[in-house]
Amino acid sequence: MPTTVTITKRGVERVRARHLWVYRSDVSEHSGAQAGEIVRVTDSRRKTLGSALYSSRSQIALRMIAFEDVEINRSFWKSHFESAERLRNQVVRDTSAYRLVYGESDLLPSLIIDRYNDCFVIQTLSPGMEALKQMWIELVIERYSPRAIIERNEARVRDLEGLPRIGGLVYGTDPGEIVIEERGVRFAVNLIEGQKTGSFLDQRENRIAARGYGRGRVLDAFTYQGAFALHLARGAEHVVGIDISASAIAQAKINAQLNCADNVEFFEANVFDFLHDMEQAGERFDVINLDPPAFAKNRASIQAAKRGYKEINLRAMKMLALGGTLITSTCSFHMSEDEFLNVLADAAADARRNVQLVEKRTQSRDHPVLISMPETHYLKCMILRVD
Repeated sequence: MPTTVTITKRGVERVRARHLWVYRSDVSEHSGAQAGEIVRVTDSRRKTLGSALYSSRSQIALRMIAFEDVEINRSFWKSHFESAERLRNQVVRDTSAYRLVYGESDLLPSLIIDRYNDCFVIQTLSPGMEALKQMWIELVIERYSPRAIIERNEARVRDLEGLPRIGGLVYGTDPGEIVIEERGVRFAVNLIEGQKTGSFLDQRENRIAARGYGRGRVLDAFTYQGAFALHLARGAEHVVGIDISASAIAQAKINAQLNCADNVEFFEANVFDFLHDMEQAGERFDVINLDPPAFAKNRASIQAAKRGYKEINLRAMKMLALGGTLITSTCSFHMSEDEFLNVLADAAADARRNVQLVEKRTQSRDHPVLISMPETHYLKCMILRVD
């Protein structure tokens, strides 16, 4: 019989709204539940609300895995895994790399599984999923016969869960650097040493959309390893990509060679300083892409983040030729879509430019948004026409 955890009225309201997280402040009694345990969740009248993964250290005490009284066994987990697979079979096109399991959105909270060709990367970001890690490895082996499975459990969130940061090969042989393809554009990635799980898969569909706007002279700021730049280069005369990371720029140049893209140049530079200097020099571009890291890591940093987003978008708007295209993103969950649009409107007013919203985009469809859980919607990408 699983341990019972009782939650407050406020916690019950969250569960009934089908939000997957119950915070520690909404746990009224936990009966000695242990970290990583699968527990039965009840209200004050002992009515069963479902099952959850229990965390003893995190402020997120419960991660709901079922909203009814069902047996949690291997068949239960396999059925959720198969549901995630069916969605990807429907929506993933023209790529050899995508997110197979997106945690809470797939009702598999704190589990990430990404596919890169015949290799897989796994993240288990809570004690409950950490305890199930071997089962997930076995399921991937059973269904895909992979060349390699790599864990990338270096994320800071594991500190909050009392879990060590670890990474490395857990099955198969080290694939080293592999080449993935995205609508005909090729990228070299290292699954053990790269950012996140090897690449930024959440922007894939936005990169593909962006290439339809590529023309003339293009600036790709925060280019990282050149993914947006190389898509935009398909229609542009010349593309300049900039990033502060020397290692990212080195990889971007390798990716340009992979695609025989001789109309792309990459430079190591501080983007804020670069944009300032280019604006002062009177430089003009037909297309500018801004894909910065998350400026707002938490709610307390939102005002500073707004200032940062406004600065780079203001400078970009000033540097765009008449009728130019600005592709601009934020991956900060704490920056809402409305707040981001307001920042862009303020930048447009200060730049004295008329700006039209042409496309409003989000993360790729292999990163679906669970509508009962706003936290799963973090990426906002706006494509704007600047006059």
